Amino acid sequence: MDPRIVFMGSPDFAVPALRRLAQRYAVVGVVTQPDRPAGRGQTLTPPPVKVLAQELKLPFIQPVKLRQTEALEQLTRWAPDLIVVAAFGQILRPQVLDLPLQGCINVHAALLPRWRGAAPITAAILHGDSKTGVTIMRMDPGVDTGPILSQRAEPVHQDDTTISLSLRLSELGADLLLETLPGYLRGEILPQLQENTFATYAPMLEKEDGALDFNQTAVDLERLVRAFQPWPGAYMEWTGGLLKIQRAVIAESSTGLHPGQRMVHLGFPAVQPGPGLLLLTEVKPAGKKPMPGNIFLQGARNWA
Repeated sequence: MDPRIVFMGSPDFAVPALRRLAQRYAVVGVVTQPDRPAGRGQTLTPPPVKVLAQELKLPFIQPVKLRQTEALEQLTRWAPDLIVVAAFGQILRPQVLDLPLQGCINVHAALLPRWRGAAPITAAILHGDSKTGVTIMRMDPGVDTGPILSQRAEPVHQDDTTISLSLRLSELGADLLLETLPGYLRGEILPQLQENTFATYAPMLEKEDGALDFNQTAVDLERLVRAFQPWPGAYMEWTGGLLKIQRAVIAESSTGLHPGQRMVHLGFPAVQPGPGLLLLTEVKPAGKKPMPGNIFLQGARNWA
């Protein structure tokens, strides 16, 4: 008999895993985050997992906190044999972890124990990792500290943003989940303890993390611009408000300027970091749409 599975997830990253899971197993319920305001109009927007659950006609709940009595009662009524989690956004307490006979397993977007925590994809790009991947793990009360069931690596490309890398890892994670589940459910795949001495942590990001510090190197800042797409976005102070940096490249140039000084280089706005030079190839001024840096300069007469 197929196991009764409850799925927990919220953003786009979780969508392929739920879709593939529902094609093969009995998903008896979905838990996702509440609808939240989004966009310039702050329109109330459902999480992508809710949209898919509605498309697949799966029952779902959206508790503000999973520990709420109503949420726990619904989980108990669903009587899951297994809970599958992918980027849910809430910590599972022991009363949830202990509910299903087969435990709770998580699709985590990193090669654990490297990059435990809320932002592993961003951390891999930000720190210049040449590869990352996905881990299927059995959850315990810690933050991504549970034993590993399977892993698969994925290269980090030189032009990857968190958006592009997330897309690849979400599909990779869905594939690995479906490959791992049969052996796990039959007891053929035994969880392997993580090597805690190699653990690193990727904390939740805040808006202020996107502020460019021009005392850093051009290499560091170029990675930050890519890593912080879409959230929290890289930005710098500029006349009339913040200037968001959508894309940037490193220019091999010696300017003699101090960190933070602006100039025009090869027809594009540029800023002097520590070592190197950062060309701003796509920017978004406050209240305007993203535009190429050379177009931005046409209206930015006091840039340099």
